[in-house]
Amino acid sequence: MALESFVAIMAMIAATLLDPGVYFAINTGAGIVGSTPEAAVQTITGWGFPVTAQQMQSLAQEMGERTLFARTGGAPSLAVGMASIFGNSFGRGLLAVWYHFAIMFEAVFILTTLDAGTRVGRFMLQDLIGQVWKPFGRTSWYPSVLTASTLVVAAWGYFLYIGVIDPNGGVNILWPLFGIANQMLAAIALSVATGILIKSGKARYAFVTLAPLAWLALITTTAAWQKIVSTDVRIGFFAAANDLAAKLAAGTLPAARAAVAPQLIFNQRLDGWLTVLFTAIVWFVIIDMLRMWARRARGLPVMRSSEAPYQLTRLQGLPQGSRA
Repeated sequence: MALESFVAIMAMIAATLLDPGVYFAINTGAGIVGSTPEAAVQTITGWGFPVTAQQMQSLAQEMGERTLFARTGGAPSLAVGMASIFGNSFGRGLLAVWYHFAIMFEAVFILTTLDAGTRVGRFMLQDLIGQVWKPFGRTSWYPSVLTASTLVVAAWGYFLYIGVIDPNGGVNILWPLFGIANQMLAAIALSVATGILIKSGKARYAFVTLAPLAWLALITTTAAWQKIVSTDVRIGFFAAANDLAAKLAAGTLPAARAAVAPQLIFNQRLDGWLTVLFTAIVWFVIIDMLRMWARRARGLPVMRSSEAPYQLTRLQGLPQGSRA
């Protein structure tokens, strides 16, 4: 979480280094500003943020790219900002190197998140199905491992696919859901860690995990609530979908917008229902942890912890020189 905050701070600093027109040209999908450079710069300039096609073309050449228009997702704008910082410090002749270094840095960061999320999802799926069919719950059984891994990868791969083909750009449809789900996963992990502390007879140390858990639960639930029930079409998933559906039914949308409206409506509603599901899962885990804590405090039996007991390392007691 600390590393993610550091990346977020870097992203905001990098964004402030870009001209507003350049920033919007990079981070706005073709479905909003237009599919050609001329249409995009005209739309963005009309918003009050001047930018020219020549300016964007020169910037793309400096960064070693063919174009920087509609490069949504946050990574290109972060990379351009970081390349500008490094270029001003070490020479602008290496702008393309710094740009692609930043792209690689962010890709590695995302891949580690996907790796951890896939592993956690696989373990949870195996445990869930294992309640019905015991062999599937064995984490060392290859048919179970491969099946669960394939299902989890297919699930996040589907969302990656609909984000890539989303007319407004993947960042618009995926980023809010990713931000909420990422923090909710942290809340689940903190709930599990709290439960382990309590079952281990170390409830007095539970504040170490309870404090960040309370903060995450409050912030993410508030954000999820706003994304679900807000009537502001700029915030609420369902509000945006219903507004677009009403305009489509009334025939007030331009032809190009009307052609992609059904897909946009589906994506917004899918995000809304998934946010409902994620929120319900998180609070189910938190409430179950609190229920277990209450039973433990009253001296009632609780499920046995599956954590392996602590074992003293065999290096303990060996001479200092022999530990190497």
